[in-house]
Amino acid sequence: MLIEHRMRTALALLVKGLVPALLLAGSAQAEKYVLLGWNDLGMHCANGDFSSFVVLPPYNNVRAQLVYSQEGSLPQLVTEGVRIDYSIPGNTTSVTKTNFWDYAQQIFDLPAPLPPDVGLTGNGLTGSMEALDGFFEVTGVPITPFQDDDLVNEQPFQLIRLEARRESDNFLLAMTEVVIPVSNEIGCVSSGCHSSEQSILNHHDDEAGFDPNDTPILCARCHSSNALGTPGIPEARSLSYRLHEKHKDFRPTNSIATCYKCHPGNQAQCLRGVMATGIDEPMICQSCHGTMRDVAESISEGRRPWLDEPSCGASNCHGSNYAEQPNTLFRMSTGHGGLYCSACHGSPHAILPSSEENDNLQVISLQGHAGTLAQCTVCHTDIPMGNGPHGSPAPAAAVADLQIVRLAGNQAHLSWSPVQGVSSYLVYSMPSADARPAQWTLLGDQAATEYDDLIGTPDEERFYRVVCASH
Repeated sequence: MLIEHRMRTALALLVKGLVPALLLAGSAQAEKYVLLGWNDLGMHCANGDFSSFVVLPPYNNVRAQLVYSQEGSLPQLVTEGVRIDYSIPGNTTSVTKTNFWDYAQQIFDLPAPLPPDVGLTGNGLTGSMEALDGFFEVTGVPITPFQDDDLVNEQPFQLIRLEARRESDNFLLAMTEVVIPVSNEIGCVSSGCHSSEQSILNHHDDEAGFDPNDTPILCARCHSSNALGTPGIPEARSLSYRLHEKHKDFRPTNSIATCYKCHPGNQAQCLRGVMATGIDEPMICQSCHGTMRDVAESISEGRRPWLDEPSCGASNCHGSNYAEQPNTLFRMSTGHGGLYCSACHGSPHAILPSSEENDNLQVISLQGHAGTLAQCTVCHTDIPMGNGPHGSPAPAAAVADLQIVRLAGNQAHLSWSPVQGVSSYLVYSMPSADARPAQWTLLGDQAATEYDDLIGTPDEERFYRVVCASH
């Protein structure tokens, strides 16, 4: 049965340390927990050295949602009676990999030095996420791009392990590993653009009251930053505005290589989602954000950097049916069943399927292939018959004209007509015509509208169902 198959799969994944969905078999009903995690931005930058000027500290945010499902009822988001612990395999310390802790108190005007491996929010490299309204979150994880066994080569797409446990007895309900991205490729000097960080500070020597030698200096102290929540000095303008305005004539203006001079970067290549790597005409940074001149001018016209960003639902993009919630960023928007957009689609800049293998691990373990999390049975114990995400028509509805022909050699040939707007189909075998969904066995997930199944014996009776999987 499907539940037995998934239990075996869950146990196999448990050995590997990855159990996003764990089914629990009861005497009468089956229930399961599904844990979905993601990073909020798809990439976090941090200075490699904090002795001169500071753009961003080590500060990473991860969110998660825990879905509970039981036969006969709709899935529910769970935050009570459970906790989600996090850890970063292979990266257990940061204090020996950066000089951030030497300067953090001075840079951020802290009342006392930060304890080793503790970030600006009080969180470390291990701990428990905070339960909020329908989701869990940990902010300010002070991770560096260097793993414990390699302090030279950056690993920008490391994995953070999330474990959902029942608080009453510490029982493991579900586990997953998702990318916690970080890079030191803030490349003012390494890009070849500036001779030194000090030379950049020296360009400010005509600013009244500014001492370029009084280091370390937090750029956001003068230049406001919505990322760090600093008001800055109004006359100095925001850091986002100044950086893009000062470099607006950098050539080539419409190239991803230009953005990678400052954003991570030639090594990390943080724009790695399907729109940049998986379509015939790949998009680049400028496709959504515009050129550096466009970015600067939009801020001058009132756009708030970090808070007002390109919309998936724009008329020249995906349209209103695939829009975020009104006046809400993609990374803050929820949709089907209260799930965050990123729970199914991936993080910004890493929309699934991603060219980075680690980004795809969670969905592969859940539905068997990379891409948008689109298989209804990942969360639903009973296959739903209603409309799916974005109002898509009956994503799990069975095809209406399934034809089954028994062939010689114990084969069955299945065929059906294409369903408009559907790009893939799930083929199931069933022990009886009225078998419950938990008893179905998934045979294939495919785009083709025919399937050949090998049957054990010529007289074996087998039943089939083909449902629409994605659009």
